[in-house]
This record gives sequence, structure tokens and C-alpha cells, in this order.
Amino acid sequence: MAETEKPSGSSHEDDKPPNPVSFNFMVPKKEISMVPDMGKWKRSQAYADYMGFVLTLNEGVKGKKLTCEYQVSETVEKLLAMLGTLDRWIDETPPVDQPSRFGNKAYRTWYAKLDQEAEALVTAILPSERHDAAPEIAVYLKESVGNSTRIDYGTGHEAAFAAFLCCLCKVGALRVEDQLAIIFKVFDKYLRVMRKLQKTYRMEPAGSQGVWGLDDFQFLPFIWGSSQIIDHPTLEPRHFVEEKVVNEYHQDYMFLECIKFINEMKTGPFAEHSNQLWNISAVPSWSKVNQGLIRMYKAECLEKFPVIQHFKFGSLLSIQPVKP
Repeated sequence: MAETEKPSGSSHEDDKPPNPVSFNFMVPKKEISMVPDMGKWKRSQAYADYMGFVLTLNEGVKGKKLTCEYQVSETVEKLLAMLGTLDRWIDETPPVDQPSRFGNKAYRTWYAKLDQEAEALVTAILPSERHDAAPEIAVYLKESVGNSTRIDYGTGHEAAFAAFLCCLCKVGALRVEDQLAIIFKVFDKYLRVMRKLQKTYRMEPAGSQGVWGLDDFQFLPFIWGSSQIIDHPTLEPRHFVEEKVVNEYHQDYMFLECIKFINEMKTGPFAEHSNQLWNISAVPSWSKVNQGLIRMYKAECLEKFPVIQHFKFGSLLSIQPVKP
């Protein structure tokens, strides 16, 4: 089964070593400064590569449990160690006493450490012949953990982490065979660290649509998580609002892990605090849920100026238009 899933959408990953592609690495910068610039983004190589990456992984995890067997490469181990470091820094930086309940200022101390160390952390992950990519790729890591001025976190920060992983694929640090480990190990660990940040420092949701958004903080785990449950013999979308089902299956499915976190963080009827997800539970099949979430992700995140104005472009994720 796994063998047949590789070709779909992975064309941008096929030009990797043995012939390393030559890049002129640069520090990524913002390119979308006004609403009319959004067309430039949608036509860009970065948009095509980013969406290609998201969809390739979406295909790769289809019908697979978090607990299934897959290979864990040295790069994946290094990424997990790096996320472990970020996690440890949270423990070393307890929240401070302050009048305001939200946005604990200790987050800025934590972030300053990452800002200082990011390049070294990324260099440790890259193969030696690709160390020159560290300044470019480190920018996406720094962008992926929230905003230190506003002490908030949202889907734009999550997108920066996916962009970080996409860049690691483009330079050949991560390979096609790492697909499952990228989501089940690395992205899963990233989510755990982000949830800990959100809880510890009471981070605000960035640009939250409140009850009308899918989730205050994340989006991608719902896409990839719904793909995991496609063609499940018994689990249907209507089941994920039942606490018993969530408790039984959350270790196997990322989607249910997200629902479990929402249930822990929010009080009151599910239909009220998470109206969009409640509506999704009425969709008849997981493949329809998955397709709908991809459409919604494009419309609500990738095509929204307030999210994309912060996205940065370099040599790996380029603002240049897709070559015809």
C-alpha cells in the first residue's frame, strides 16, 4: 500500500540528491505588503511548493495510525532533540507574576533564547554540505512559535513550521521516506510544545475568528488527522464529538488528539465553543471532511491577507511566479 502512495504530488521532492540542487541561500523577507499583492503569492513558486508539501503528506498518512511502524531517520531524531530543547526552555522559564491574565511576559524571555540560538539549532540538523542554508531556514523556525510582541500564536505560525519542514525537504535533509515520521513524530512533537507554550504563557490566539474559526490555534493537524481516518471501518465523523470515542482513539489519530485538547481547554457545550467542528461532525465521510478542510485551509488561511502578510520568502520558498 505504502509503495503506491509515493508518486502523488511529490514531484518537487524528486529532484533532490544524488545531484544536489544549487541554491543561492538568502535571509527570507516579507513580500506581501498590500492586499493586491495576494495574487503574487498565489502565483508564486512558494505557494505551489507549500501546497504540494501539505498535500503530499496528506496522501502519505491516509489510513495510517500514529502508532503504526515507520522509519525514523537521523534527521528526524535531530529535529526531535531540537524540539526537546525548546520544551526544556519552557520549564526553565516559568511564567512571571503580572496583572494581566493573558500573554505572560516570560514568553519574551523564552523567545529571546530561541532568537539567539535558532541558527545553531538548525545547523545541527543540516548535513555538513548544507550548513550554508541555516540562516535562511532558521527564519521559518523563529516564525513558527508565535509572536513575541503580541504574545500570540495562530495558523500563520503553524504554516511557518510546515514551511520550515518543506525547506528541510528541499535541501535534502529530509527525504521522501521520512514522510510518516515528519507528521507522526516531528509535527506531533511540535504540536505538544506549542500547546505547552499556549498553556504556560496564556498566549492569545492570533487573528482568531472565535467560535466561527475551526480552532483557536491550529489547522494542519485537522487536515492530516482527517486523512488518517479515511476508510476507517467504524469511526465516522459523527463520533468525534463523543468523549468516550476521543479518549479511546486519541493516541492513534491526530484529529482526535486536537479534539481532546479543545475539550480540556474549553467549557460548555461543544456545539457552542467549536461550532465549525460541530458542523463538520455532520459530514458523512472522512474523505469529504478531508477535502472540505483543504478547501477551507486555502480560503481561511492561505488566501487571507492578515495571515500571509507575515510570510517570508527566500530562495527555497520563492516569490517568483511558477515557471509555466
